[in-house]
Amino acid sequence: MSVDEQIFMARVAEQSERFRDMVDFLKPVIKEKGANLSSDERNLLSVAFKNLVSQQRTAIRTIAAIEQNQKYAKFAGSMAAYKHKIEDELYRNCDEIIALIRADVVTKASDDESKAFFLKMIGDYCRYIAESAKDERLAKTKTDALTAYAEASTIAERSLNACNSIRLGLALNFSVFHYEVMQDVKKACELGDKALSDALDKLDDCDEETFRDAQSIIELLRENLGLWKDEERDQ
Repeated sequence: MSVDEQIFMARVAEQSERFRDMVDFLKPVIKEKGANLSSDERNLLSVAFKNLVSQQRTAIRTIAAIEQNQKYAKFAGSMAAYKHKIEDELYRNCDEIIALIRADVVTKASDDESKAFFLKMIGDYCRYIAESAKDERLAKTKTDALTAYAEASTIAERSLNACNSIRLGLALNFSVFHYEVMQDVKKACELGDKALSDALDKLDDCDEETFRDAQSIIELLRENLGLWKDEERDQ
């Protein structure tokens, strides 16, 4: 199939909620185009990857919540085994996504926006692994996520407008990583505060589309910061 046909079939798979197929249709596109994907194609890739792992992430959180209920303690062994199976599935999918981006995209990225976008993506999928990983796997994944997020942040702050949705989304996700994975509320707040302050300073200079995209991420930053600062004060 041609690249155009692969992209079309990926959209068909999206409408059919067949996200593994969607990823498989996009793999040849990634190999062919590398980092030269259009903004729409990058977004399509994000949808494919995120939906591929979202079901597993939700399932893991659900089982973890059930495990906390003492009523079901007698089923602890079976629940742990089932959760472990789903975790392995999540790790395989995330590892596949990270390897694909590293091999076929990041090394070929020629502009800073693409580099920041895909490095952020590596950080995100390392974060998804770190949500439930343990021991050596957790330690390595934390390091990999920090490296990817930090490199993406350096590029974004150097080259992208403070209201750029990639730069703002990166700051949002990096702050969530510090809060949820590193359990560093102070660092999460620092990152969120800086991104929010920088964006608000430039908001009046944005065109309508940038303003609209920025607003939704700004609201998420505000919500997170409100919760995190309350928690920090209570400690």
